[in-house]
Amino acid sequence: MGKMLKPQWLLPLILVGLVMGIVGGWTRLGYSGFPNVNSAINHALLMTGCFMGTLVSLERSIVLPSKNWLAVPLLGVLATIAILAGQQTTGMVLLSVQSAGLVVILYLQASRYKLVEQWILCLGAIGWLIGNLMVIKTEFVPAATTWWIGFILFTIVGERLEFGKFLPNPPWSKYLLYALLILFFLGLLIPFHEGGNLLQGWVAFLVGLWLIKFDMAKNSIKKAGFHQYVGTGLMVGYSWLGVFGVSLLLLEEHPLFYDIFLHTYFLGFAFSMIWAHAPVILPAVFKKPETIYHPVLWWGWSFFQITLLGRMLAALLKYPEVRQSLGIINGWIVLGMFVLMAGIMVWKLYFKALPQNSAQKVV
Repeated sequence: MGKMLKPQWLLPLILVGLVMGIVGGWTRLGYSGFPNVNSAINHALLMTGCFMGTLVSLERSIVLPSKNWLAVPLLGVLATIAILAGQQTTGMVLLSVQSAGLVVILYLQASRYKLVEQWILCLGAIGWLIGNLMVIKTEFVPAATTWWIGFILFTIVGERLEFGKFLPNPPWSKYLLYALLILFFLGLLIPFHEGGNLLQGWVAFLVGLWLIKFDMAKNSIKKAGFHQYVGTGLMVGYSWLGVFGVSLLLLEEHPLFYDIFLHTYFLGFAFSMIWAHAPVILPAVFKKPETIYHPVLWWGWSFFQITLLGRMLAALLKYPEVRQSLGIINGWIVLGMFVLMAGIMVWKLYFKALPQNSAQKVV
């Protein structure tokens, strides 16, 4: 199977989950341009499982010697097809098997390298698996939401620790972060409206502050070009993580509480991480040395952040028409960013001569 599967074939199929997830989000906002009830019902599954979870699975499987592990992200592609065909149960089973496969991949890597950050990544995958199993058991997607949040948080923190393992941070700083992650996991075990949201909120806020203070993005943001773009994106993403934490602490009685805390997290935090890492990860999928960076990315990134901030403020202040309009525009910008990065990659790799030693160091 490994010889038949190619990462570059899987990536466009993974993006189908993103496109249909956005279409579902538009339908939920009341946009009649591309109405799709099935995508609207399964919006969370398409965005968190079929897109984000499968993207993480692809990222982790391509570094393994055996390409048979590409069967793990392939399960996510098959889950997307099943869900779009109206077979939600089949899709959830496929996502559950995929998340179990990711747990195995990360467990094998953690056992081999014996690094704390590898175990953090593995714990995140376990959270994704638990959330998927809860959906199968309860047929209630909100029951899994916090576990999926934990999956993304542990994945991002684990990856940032991988990148910054040689930073001269004081030893106590890592122990503080480990303690915060343990508290967040405990918050997942507590019922959401019985204190779990408050514990998660405090921890998310403090983890956001920790990343702003100790992550290597604080150094990258002082540089120019590619490094500044990535560093700025990461720092803004960490700020969104803090906003997510504050929303859990203060907005429980707000009528749009769920919209605010879910999208400050999954769009504000998670997609800020995607925009920052994509210029390096996407070329790795295609086995190309060039980063996908051009100054034009600043425009797309800025419009994404501005429209998302406007949408969240409109939700907070209860302006439904403004919230709808900015939410629709924000979705178009997400799609536009991927088209823009694809265009930059094609231009750099096929229409512009590659300079010597063009590979950039991850920041």
